[in-house]
Amino acid sequence: MRKFIFAFTLACLLMPAALEARKAATVINVIPYPQSVEIGKGTFKGSGATFNCDPAIDARSISVIRDFADKITFITGRTNSFATPPGLAKIAQEGKMKGFIFLKDGSMGPEEYSIAISKKNCIVSASAYNGFLYAIQTLKQLTDVKIFSEEIDPAQKFLFPCVTIKDKPRFAYRGMHLDCARHFFSVEEVKKYLDIMATYKLNRFHWHLTEDQGWRIEIAKYPKLTQIGAFRNGTMVGKDFNSNDGIRYGGYYTKEQMKDIVKYAEDLGITIIPEIDLPGHMLGALAAYPELGCTGGPYEVWTKWGISEDVLCPGKEGMFTFLEDVFTELMEIFPSEYIHIGGDECPKVEWQKCPDCQARIKALGIKGDDKHTAEEYLQSYVTARIQSFLNKHGRKIIGWDEILEGDLAEGATVMSWRGVKGGIQASAQGFDVIMTPNTYCYFDYYQSPEIEKEPLAIGGNLPIEKVYGYEPFEGLDASQQKHILGVQANLWTEYIATPEYLEYMLLPRMSALSEIQWCKPEDKNFDRFSKALHEESFKIYDTMGYNYRKF
Repeated sequence: MRKFIFAFTLACLLMPAALEARKAATVINVIPYPQSVEIGKGTFKGSGATFNCDPAIDARSISVIRDFADKITFITGRTNSFATPPGLAKIAQEGKMKGFIFLKDGSMGPEEYSIAISKKNCIVSASAYNGFLYAIQTLKQLTDVKIFSEEIDPAQKFLFPCVTIKDKPRFAYRGMHLDCARHFFSVEEVKKYLDIMATYKLNRFHWHLTEDQGWRIEIAKYPKLTQIGAFRNGTMVGKDFNSNDGIRYGGYYTKEQMKDIVKYAEDLGITIIPEIDLPGHMLGALAAYPELGCTGGPYEVWTKWGISEDVLCPGKEGMFTFLEDVFTELMEIFPSEYIHIGGDECPKVEWQKCPDCQARIKALGIKGDDKHTAEEYLQSYVTARIQSFLNKHGRKIIGWDEILEGDLAEGATVMSWRGVKGGIQASAQGFDVIMTPNTYCYFDYYQSPEIEKEPLAIGGNLPIEKVYGYEPFEGLDASQQKHILGVQANLWTEYIATPEYLEYMLLPRMSALSEIQWCKPEDKNFDRFSKALHEESFKIYDTMGYNYRKF
């Protein structure tokens, strides 16, 4: 009897631990979390396994699958052979084939995929390149973190848990922004930024390339943009706006470098959306070509942060010629459907005094009203002209939410950054929207209220918990929700001058962003996410050589 009581008591004591272990086995440490997950028992060994690919899969997808096979082979030293047997789908249905099996399934969306792992095989299905790419990113997170390394490990087996996954993204637009205008980052640093985006299935890179503090794009027709506009005579120190470190600073990307980065991003499933910010934030261009401004200068590339009152002059027809020439060369480099034209923080002080601007206002018959000034409507005219020009070349515009101030032409997409109000307003008016509110998505904000323990930031407080808690549809009815293309976070670099600092501000908040972009609201769970970060993603960051904030 005593033995029975002891055994019963011991069982009761161990039961919570057993239940907790069983509960833990119902989730996988994958970020962003897949839409449907069913966990089985056992593992599949990837090392030495044959890769069988459906001959119907396109060559580009075959290439990324082969790269995955080659990576396992390189690390383990055991060859993962590659085959494209005819009738593979039928053979796979019979359930006898071993190894990796990649199948084309035309019924799936372009970013959708499924994975079915048993002890015998791993079957991956998708319809297009991004689907196969995302399936492989998920497989990498399911196995040993050494798959992200370049180290040889003959003992590595690369075991994959038996699991069935069906997955696709919530939003088509899953963006991350980088400001390379205030501080310049090299080609290799930009590629490293793209690498970590791809790991978490982000697919849009918003590249901020022009500013008051520097012009970063080579434009053949206007060589002074990089000869003069790409460099400033020093930078303010900390937040002392009267200071200057006296160190000449700058840099720019050649056309060939930008094309190389575009191709690199495409291979990662990422589209680059370039930004030429206009008509404000243009001192880099004005310093090179002062005739583009209202006063004619002289202008100087700004050495401090903030908003300059010196902006492009819409009263001068030559200014529009300049912009059309710049965008023409830009479109030769960037094939993206969208081009960002900025439109934010444009002071109208010079326009109010400028004879050319006032003459343009009079000629257009622009009148101010109780909603907007004549100068605000003049900016709408600038936006409309550039939009029309880009539309004629098969492109669409994105602009910051200030482009709503005045008249906005049909077909424009609004990027809501001053909180969510602009997105709510734009979607109610029938415009497509990308939500990027500073309240949840500005990664240049501090990550803790204890700012003395954090590196210098522009302000604010945006801990990872708050990022993760953002819901893009809040405050929107069903008709407005249809206009939300997706979500993006922005990383401005006034105070971020090194790659290590950049990565610290990016990670792990970008991983939290990925679940907002990818997961259905009911699939989000911060405890599950936090566990995956600590048990998997932090190891990925370490292996790939990223600096990040621990919590």
